[in-house]
Amino acid sequence: MDLRDQLAVKRFFESERPDYVFLAAAKVGGIHANNTYRADFIYDNLVIETNVIHQAFRCGVRKLLFLGSSCIYPKHAPQPMKEDALLTGLLEPTNEPYAIAKIAGIKMCQAYRQQYGCNFISIMPTNLYGPNDSYDLLNSHVLPALISKFRTAKEFGLPSVEIWGTGKPRREFLHVDDLADACLFLMNEYNSKEIINVGTGIDLSIKDLALLIKKCVGFLGDLHFNSEQPDGTPRKLLDTSKINSLGWFAKIKLEDGVRDICEKFELESSNRESAQRQSQPIHFNNLHRT
Repeated sequence: MDLRDQLAVKRFFESERPDYVFLAAAKVGGIHANNTYRADFIYDNLVIETNVIHQAFRCGVRKLLFLGSSCIYPKHAPQPMKEDALLTGLLEPTNEPYAIAKIAGIKMCQAYRQQYGCNFISIMPTNLYGPNDSYDLLNSHVLPALISKFRTAKEFGLPSVEIWGTGKPRREFLHVDDLADACLFLMNEYNSKEIINVGTGIDLSIKDLALLIKKCVGFLGDLHFNSEQPDGTPRKLLDTSKINSLGWFAKIKLEDGVRDICEKFELESSNRESAQRQSQPIHFNNLHRT
């Protein structure tokens, strides 16, 4: 269903009566998408979380887990970012509408807990990557966008790949399988109103990320950093001591995860291109009867 449709969400909850809800649905994207579709990002995310959280309350859901995001912390929050840094400073301008919507979702969970006793929790995952991601060059997140860029450059023999920004910002990346594992863990083990970070506790520069993807894809050309494009937040590294103290740790190393999805993306792209070639019609214009 369309989670922006209030009536559809209401009917779903009344019909299915779920006991547990993992609210991962959201409108997401990279710097370009966030900065270009600002109204869509704040509207869609506010409506989705408002509909789902309220109906979860109405229909007596036993527990709801809401996904925030590390990018909603203040732009210049002390690193690594602790949970109490939220709302202590200005947001990154390029994704402010998205951040405000996500913060509203967290505050909704806390408000419904305080007023109605709902066991609604909020977690703060870092940048995610994994299979079945969006590889759109303009609107996707940095990691899948780079994979798509390097794969295209390799296929067409281009001499270089352009990367937005200076390459200096540092980012932390978590495999989606690790996030899924953390969500199940927290649904079973965590019941506090306070947000909790989910990440690896390790970051790297965008330049180093690009070099890693370049190696995995097998691109032999150069990197060109376009400093006229925005860098975004200088650094986003989560303090994961809180979830680690509960006994959860990320398991998938970035290099292993990136290599795996590069191989899968290459296979999917090759299969798609092969299918397109096979579907081309055969033209008989130049055939003659004998």
